[in-house]
Amino acid sequence: MLGMRTTLTLDDDVALLLAETAHRTRTSVKQIVNAALRAALSPSAAERAPYREHVHHAELAPGLDLAGFNKLADELEDEAIMRLAQQ
Repeated sequence: MLGMRTTLTLDDDVALLLAETAHRTRTSVKQIVNAALRAALSPSAAERAPYREHVHHAELAPGLDLAGFNKLADELEDEAIMRLAQQ
């Protein structure tokens, strides 16, 4: 259904809120009504399916030493600290 037209009878306070919001945001009443209806009618975050992350368990390739990576990281961090201290 594209561009459905309908007539709404709004309470005075709602019409005033719409007019004030349209003036403040410099958008049309149509845009405000559409945005409000979308927000109200869309499923809430609690109703949406939770995000699931698929974890890949990997092993270190043969011949690679985890302790060696830690030593390299420590050395790089030490060098960065020394460079900052010299500035």
